[in-house]
Amino acid sequence: MAYGFDTLQIHAGARPDPATGARQTPIYQTTAYVFRDAEHAAALFNLQEVGYIYSRLTNPTVSVLQERMATLEGGAGAVCCSSGHAAQIMALFPLMGPGCNVVVSTRLYGGSVTQFSQTIRRFGWAAKFVDFDDLDAISGAIDENTRAVFCESIANPGGYITDLDAVAGLADRAGLPLIVDNTSATPYLCRPIEHGATLVVHSMTKYLTGNGTVTGGCVVDSGQFDWSASDKFPSLSEPEPAYHGLKFHETFGPLAFTFHGIAVGLRDLGMTLNPQAAHYTLMGIETLSLRMQRHVENAERVAGWLEQHPAVESVTYAGLKSSPWHDRVARICPKGAGGLFTVALKGGYDACVRFVDSLELFSHVANLGDTRSLVIHSASTTHRQLTPEQQKAAGAAPNVVRISIGIEDAADIIADLDQALARAGG
Repeated sequence: MAYGFDTLQIHAGARPDPATGARQTPIYQTTAYVFRDAEHAAALFNLQEVGYIYSRLTNPTVSVLQERMATLEGGAGAVCCSSGHAAQIMALFPLMGPGCNVVVSTRLYGGSVTQFSQTIRRFGWAAKFVDFDDLDAISGAIDENTRAVFCESIANPGGYITDLDAVAGLADRAGLPLIVDNTSATPYLCRPIEHGATLVVHSMTKYLTGNGTVTGGCVVDSGQFDWSASDKFPSLSEPEPAYHGLKFHETFGPLAFTFHGIAVGLRDLGMTLNPQAAHYTLMGIETLSLRMQRHVENAERVAGWLEQHPAVESVTYAGLKSSPWHDRVARICPKGAGGLFTVALKGGYDACVRFVDSLELFSHVANLGDTRSLVIHSASTTHRQLTPEQQKAAGAAPNVVRISIGIEDAADIIADLDQALARAGG
């Protein structure tokens, strides 16, 4: 039977505990698992049998979350890890090698810009930043050493919506996987695999958990990419020395990337998601659709009000008819443009600082996607390490404030913004 999203977000991957009958997924707080016998242990270590060895690799609580994420995104499998940043490295790890590059959107979260422009260079990898509205520029950036194309479905901080269909078509023609960060949209608002994405990454810390309690990341594998079509992805298509010459794609087919992520990625990088964090995230996902509906409803109302305010220069919310990306909402995010956007104030940097300091209901934090309304001045915090040019390209110019609209009463959110804007102008 094909269940709807609201049902799957509660039930996918979860079954009553066979030992106790517990209805909620237990927190399996254990490091290791007892093997039935020596033969069983050998089969697990040889990847001949699926099971539990050590919680750096697999854990029953985390396994439920992985199955739920794969189901909600329409993927073949998923690997959960310790954070969204860990998920991005996990996604690239089987694809890249020294001298290889990834073509990425200029419209990314500031920490991702730093990770791609600075940190991955220590692995001998490189990133080429391109405006993803310019398809010719993307094509021009792709060369013989490119191994992936990376973007966000709804970009943080500005709420820009990527034309995933166009970018996926381009990546496919180049024989490359498209990796989409779907954190800001969640699978409720956008399902990138349906638009041609090969891999979907999440910071589950945000909307998926929804309560600001734990960090977590996830990589969902579409299972649709042919890793053996070229010699570009030897980690997946060629013999793996650590497993006696096993070829992941030949052996595991659509689950090749997922098995590699666990058997090699988590084994060696060790960016493990702990079971308690998985438990909190599973509980959060149970109400994902209800929360996202309210986030969108509130964001549409608040963004419309802000757009008319005399102290506001512009609002980037794609749900507004004035947005240059409004026409993409119905096609890419048919249930709404999310709850994240930026506001540019006419008073510039100083007005932004006064505005943030004057808010009372909003929480000034380096997070988004909480049930609570959140605010941050990106240029002085999350995007502070970037150059002015990079800040502007990412949608985080000095006169811009990022707002994550919560699920409180919309009238209360507007009232708080109104008094803060009055103080910022004064």
